[in-house]
Amino acid sequence: MGIKKVEMSAADPIPLVTPYKMGNFNLSHRVVLAPLTRTRSYNNVPQPHAILYYSQRASQGGLLITEATGVSDTAQGYPNTPGIWTKEQVEAWKPIVDAVHAKGGVIICQIWHVGRVSNSCYQPNGQTPISSSDKSLTSSHAQQFTPPRRLSTDEIPDIVNDFRLAARNAIEAGFDGIEIHGAHGYLIEQFMKDEVNDRTDEYGGSIENRCRFALEVVEAAVNEIGADKVGIRLSPFAEHSECGDSSPKELGLYMVNALNKYNLLYCHMVEPRIKSAFEVVDNSPHSLVPMRKAFNGTFIVAGGYDRQDGINAVAENKTDLVVYGRLFLANPDLPKRFALDAPLNKYNRETFYTSDPVLGYTDYPFLD
Repeated sequence: MGIKKVEMSAADPIPLVTPYKMGNFNLSHRVVLAPLTRTRSYNNVPQPHAILYYSQRASQGGLLITEATGVSDTAQGYPNTPGIWTKEQVEAWKPIVDAVHAKGGVIICQIWHVGRVSNSCYQPNGQTPISSSDKSLTSSHAQQFTPPRRLSTDEIPDIVNDFRLAARNAIEAGFDGIEIHGAHGYLIEQFMKDEVNDRTDEYGGSIENRCRFALEVVEAAVNEIGADKVGIRLSPFAEHSECGDSSPKELGLYMVNALNKYNLLYCHMVEPRIKSAFEVVDNSPHSLVPMRKAFNGTFIVAGGYDRQDGINAVAENKTDLVVYGRLFLANPDLPKRFALDAPLNKYNRETFYTSDPVLGYTDYPFLD
C-alpha cells in the first residue's frame, strides 16, 4: 500500500467526511470518538447520564469507541470507571448502546485491565494488583500505586478468559464489537514491553514471547465473538506509566504482522508523538506509516490530531479513520463542525475527570 500525496481543490469532498466501509459497517465519515475515561460510572456501573453523553456524540454512520471498561473486578485502577463483568453492568450498557443505534451510530466497547496501574483500594478484598512483573510504578501526588504481584504462568489463562467473557458480555449488551486495550501502559502492554516485562517463562524475553499474552487475548475474543467484531488499540512508541520498549518500531511491526492472520475489524494505533499523558514530542523520528503498510485491514490513528491533520492523513492514505478525544469531548457534533469548518468549543481540562453527571460531560453546546 503506497502512501500518496494528494493535492486538493476547494471543490473536492473533504476526505475526513467521506464514507468508508469498515468490515460490515458503512461509515458515513471518518471522525471517530476516542475511548475516553470519564470517571462517571459510580460503583463501576454505567449510569443513565452516559446515555445522553454517547447519544449526543452519535451520528448516522459514525463510529464511537467507549471509555475503557474493566474485564473483571481486578481490572480497576481509577474511581468510577465502568465494567462489563457483571449482569448489572451488562444491563446498564444496553440503553446506552440502544441510544447510539437509534441515531444510526456504530459503538464499540473498549475492554481493559489496568494491571499494575492500580492501588489495592480498587482491588477485591484490598488485594495486590497483578502484572507481568513485580516491578513497582512510581507514585505521584495524583495517584498512589501499590507494588504489583507477578502473575504465575498458570494464572494467565484465567486473565485471557476474563477478556473472552467481557467480549461475550459486550455483544450481549448490544455493542457492535470490542476494542482490546493493548496500549498506554496497562496490563497487555506490561507484557509486551521490555521496560516492564522481566519474565523468564514463555511470556517473557523475546518479542514473540512478550506479545504472546496480547495475541492469546485476541484469539480468545475472535473465537468467542468473531474477528469481524474485534479491534485492538496499540501504542508501541508511548511510554505511559513507565512502560516503554527498547525497539518500539520492531514491536509495532511484529504485532501488526501477527494480527494479520486474524482478519480483525481494525487496528487502532497511537502516534509516536504522544509519549505519555503529559508529554508530546513535536518532531518524533518515528512514524506509523510502516505499520499502516504492513496491516491488511482498517487502520485507525490517534494522537493530537486537529481537523487539517486528519484531512491530510486520510488524503495521503496514512490512515482510514482518525480518532479524536478532547475535541470530540467538547464538541458533541464534531463531524458536522468538521464538514462545515465551523468554529470549535474549547475543552475544559479541569472537568475531564470530575464525577459530575452533567458538568464538563453533557453540557457542551451544539452548533445550532
